[in-house]
Amino acid sequence: MGSLEDKKSFMKEFIERKPNRCSKCKGRLKYIGGGHYKCYDCDNEELDDFGKIKDYIDEHGASPAVVISDQTGVPVDLINGMLHEGRLEIPEGSSIYIECESCGCSIRYGRFCPDCIRARTNNLNGIFFNPDVGEKPKNFERKQEGKMHFMNRW
Repeated sequence: MGSLEDKKSFMKEFIERKPNRCSKCKGRLKYIGGGHYKCYDCDNEELDDFGKIKDYIDEHGASPAVVISDQTGVPVDLINGMLHEGRLEIPEGSSIYIECESCGCSIRYGRFCPDCIRARTNNLNGIFFNPDVGEKPKNFERKQEGKMHFMNRW
């Protein structure tokens, strides 16, 4: 997810996979939050990929991306894209993290670690609201299973 092309590709697939019509009556959908949509006509509820992941994690707890993908049908590439976008985060204490695209250190979400962003910008102003900046794990131990959970952004 390093290049602009990768980011555009992720966003295109993410948007294309969102429901735009009710699966029961083909009516229009309204977004109600957290990846959930409701049909104006029959009140049927639909989920986008984020909603499927969120509901799975709410019910089963943090899990590896491969397990979430198998259980929800959301491709692993899309889950990884959500991690890089900061829509999901890997919990503290996981044995597997994603890597900073610059130095390769472990981060929980985003594209770059705070140190690399600092080195690139030479100041801290505004980096805490940048979705590309991830958080380094506090106590990185390789004893637990790699699991992830979502980060509620609203």
